[in-house]
Amino acid sequence: MSLILFAFVVRVRDGLPLSASTDFEHNRELQERKHQLRTISKSLARFPDRGTVKGQQLNIHFVSSEGVSYMSVCHCSLPVAKAFCFLEDLRWEFTACFNSTVVALAARPYPFLEFDSTIQKLKQQYNQSGGPALEVTLAEVQEDLRIHPPQMINFDEAELANGIANGHIEQGPASGQNQRLEPVTAPGILSLVLNIMCASLNVIRGVHLIEYTFQDDYEGIWNVVAFLLAFLCCAFQCHLYLFHSSLKKSKSFALLSVIVLCNLYLLGFRNAWQLIFHISVASVSTFLTLTRKLQDRSNDCGV
Repeated sequence: MSLILFAFVVRVRDGLPLSASTDFEHNRELQERKHQLRTISKSLARFPDRGTVKGQQLNIHFVSSEGVSYMSVCHCSLPVAKAFCFLEDLRWEFTACFNSTVVALAARPYPFLEFDSTIQKLKQQYNQSGGPALEVTLAEVQEDLRIHPPQMINFDEAELANGIANGHIEQGPASGQNQRLEPVTAPGILSLVLNIMCASLNVIRGVHLIEYTFQDDYEGIWNVVAFLLAFLCCAFQCHLYLFHSSLKKSKSFALLSVIVLCNLYLLGFRNAWQLIFHISVASVSTFLTLTRKLQDRSNDCGV
């Protein structure tokens, strides 16, 4: 089993791909990690020189030095020290072949494709032997990691730093990627219509109840608050489905929880079927929001 599956060399200032290893494996998680890796590469200037993004079976590691970042997708069973040792070896190999002036003047993606053969040899060495030939190198990397551990990066932070707005990821001038949310489905449209209906019912009942609350010395003020709060949560659920947002999962469950609590509090104003309807619409909306993912249209130049 290969421990190092993919390696990527990019320019830090704009995320321009310089070279990459050729794909020989095409499992689903690897494709997801490569998508994440390219997203992170476009905002490397915002991150420290050394970082890690944890995955289920595959992790992303990167090291940046002298305006170039060396990135890899590795199996989680590969020790972190060996992963960063591979990146250090990759850095030495690349700097021995290309100077900073050539890198700075590069104007098109993958100008150093010939470096792929070097990456492949280095990957093969690590995948077959499990690490570098010189143990002293590994020991030095382990000590350096102990003193300066890599920063653990959340992918949502990387997406936010990459300029996500209105459901789209902003493209860099030298990037060939265009990422956006998957198209709205028929169940999604139905969910939006039902959510708008629930929001309308909540705001109508809440506004209507305000009149009686003023007449009864504000005794029912919390019922008004529950109706209006449920209205706001329904509106935010529609927004969360339509537009990408960081911490989407946490926000979705928080909105669902508030809607459920508000409807339970209003038990005296609604019968059981009405409660089931409102809670079911909120639950379906939450499910569709969590399952609507980013789609990736990328031009990898055959790499």
